[in-house]
Amino acid sequence: MFEDKTLVCKDCGNEFVFTAGEQEFYAEKGFENEPQRCKACRDARKQSRRGGQREYFTAICAACGNEAKLPFKPREDRPAYCSECYSKLNNKD
Repeated sequence: MFEDKTLVCKDCGNEFVFTAGEQEFYAEKGFENEPQRCKACRDARKQSRRGGQREYFTAICAACGNEAKLPFKPREDRPAYCSECYSKLNNKD
């Protein structure tokens, strides 16, 4: 039904492939327009809208006591975990 298409990025002018799978996804979501930017330019645009780098906050991990860097401001009424302890808590088998 869908076939890969080569499109030209409106920002950088480079060609990029709009794959059959991506076209199917667009159709399922009801998107009517094809993408106008390549992935690199889309990512750069998203990053610039966020104001550049992501802000991180520090907290003490409630499980191991080490410093944890968090992409959100921790609340005092909720425990915060470092990425290693968080993974252990969420990957219980």
